[in-house]
Amino acid sequence: MDTTFRWKRRAAFAALLGTLLAATVPARAATTPAATSGQPVIVVLGDSLSAEYGLPRDTGWVALLRQRLTTERIDYSVANASVSGDTTSGGRARLPAVLQRLKPAIVVVELGSNDALRGVPLATTEQNLRDIIAGARQARAKVVLVGMYVPPNYGPDYTQKFHAVYTRLSKDLGVPLVPFLLAGIENKPELFQADQMHPAQQAQGILLDNVWPALKPLLGKPRG
Repeated sequence: MDTTFRWKRRAAFAALLGTLLAATVPARAATTPAATSGQPVIVVLGDSLSAEYGLPRDTGWVALLRQRLTTERIDYSVANASVSGDTTSGGRARLPAVLQRLKPAIVVVELGSNDALRGVPLATTEQNLRDIIAGARQARAKVVLVGMYVPPNYGPDYTQKFHAVYTRLSKDLGVPLVPFLLAGIENKPELFQADQMHPAQQAQGILLDNVWPALKPLLGKPRG
């Protein structure tokens, strides 16, 4: 695996702390109301990496996405349906209510990291993501899948197989893929919060830049 994905300085600490966080941190939902403007809606269905965990409100990458759409005169609203600590099973269970309430045109799926931290079988994670993608498409929403890596102390075999879940789903189902949400910050401790697991406020623009190339082609042309 490329050295940019090795997280050498914090891998063991991150895995241990992440396990504790997954087990003990109360779920925090990003409560973004449904749009009332009649604009099509982008829903982000994610975990703490999208739910502004440890950040001031409206400073995470999802909030920055909303600002970028306004700046680029692209007529979409954004609803953040992310919950800290969530797994693919949790996202699958929440999805029907999210689809019914928000009726999104696009669903950005950012889930799976907590599955790895909790030891969820890869086959279960993959099936849950398949079900989420199928459910969103059944509701006539387009889907963007956000990929993740796990630290290398999980072992090279598991690390590769974990990320392969995302690449396989993207290929099999024809879903646009963000290869790695944390690309560009994974070896920069100064861009993480004190727990060295969650990106700091100054990293959120980089996360958005990682998502944007997969999302933008689905948005159509800016208004004149």
